[in-house]
Amino acid sequence: MVVLTSFQAVQVHNQAAAIKCGYHPRLRLKNGTVSIRCGIAEPSGEPAPFGQKTKYKDGFFEKAFMTLFARKMEKFAAKSNKDGTPVEKKGWFDYDYESFVDVSKRVIQGRNRTQQQQVVREVLLSMLPPGAPAQFRKLFPPTRWACEFNATITVPFFDWLVGPSEVVEVEVNGVKQRSGVRIKKCRYLENSGCVGMCVNMCKIPTQDFFTDEFGLPLTMTPNFEDMSCEMVYGQAPPPFEDDPASKQPCFADICKRQLLKALWQIPIRASVPSCKPNRNSSYFISSGSVGGRDYGATFKSNRKRSNSQELFV
Repeated sequence: MVVLTSFQAVQVHNQAAAIKCGYHPRLRLKNGTVSIRCGIAEPSGEPAPFGQKTKYKDGFFEKAFMTLFARKMEKFAAKSNKDGTPVEKKGWFDYDYESFVDVSKRVIQGRNRTQQQQVVREVLLSMLPPGAPAQFRKLFPPTRWACEFNATITVPFFDWLVGPSEVVEVEVNGVKQRSGVRIKKCRYLENSGCVGMCVNMCKIPTQDFFTDEFGLPLTMTPNFEDMSCEMVYGQAPPPFEDDPASKQPCFADICKRQLLKALWQIPIRASVPSCKPNRNSSYFISSGSVGGRDYGATFKSNRKRSNSQELFV
């Protein structure tokens, strides 16, 4: 799981030239030319480098999707923030991308990874009319055409959530097909700054939803080095235990800041190992609390009491 920044309209005389302006321009035919509105508001027209937040400006339709999803998730979200302050109720036109991510953060409070994934499943199902999964299975059996079609519609319909993306050629079961979607820099991961939210609130539930509910296998492979992601329709996802994302450490700098902030408020003494990843570390994604307070990351040593660590976010 776009964010737009400016609605500067430019005109070009062919679609090929239009595509060069940003990753996913919006195209309209006007007076015999193609009028486009580029999605990203960065001067380069591309996502900001890793460590910098990409600038967007959302339009009516983007905010409508954010509002719809956020309001669906609100019923599962905690009614107060981590610091105990109550959450201010928002109106229909008060949501933006940051508030959408904030709702996600309140959803994971007090829930383990399985419960977080279940919430996303319930939200996705609530978006569909009764019997939609069964109808989807009939219309889109797991054929090459169905995989390529879903990859094509993913680009325009989910750019509000994950940012600009493009269809790419991939190999599925030895066959090359254009059923891959490459997300340049995932907006959800970029704004949440949380590996656990990426895996438990996006990757795993989305994979499971398409694979189990729709019968169309989907594998999502996030790259935590640059926050890009590749979606491959038609490729069955690996078991959670074998998925590299399940062992991905937190973003060290972000995790340290959140952990220190949380521990600062805890009136108990705690011995917490370093958040900095090392070659001997193993991590599992979940949620937790210390001293009755929820926070972004907790740690505990493994049974063997070696240098390995388990990370819960």
